[in-house]
Amino acid sequence: MRKPEAVRRHLPTSPFKARTEAPRKHFAVGDRVTHDVYGLGRVIGAEGDIAVLVDFGSRQERITQPYTGMFNL
Repeated sequence: MRKPEAVRRHLPTSPFKARTEAPRKHFAVGDRVTHDVYGLGRVIGAEGDIAVLVDFGSRQERITQPYTGMFNL
């Protein structure tokens, strides 16, 4: 029988490291961003932590969580 993840404890010397989540990315209206596919852009709209609307000059794209490939400048 396996224990749930929240109950498992890992020793600091264990070769089996606990899984950690990457920090969530947050973007606000007006932020300059870069995207691996679309290039440089500016956030023009935000839907909470669900999605952002980014103007990349030639097109506008709605990018959803987890915002892979998109970074703040």
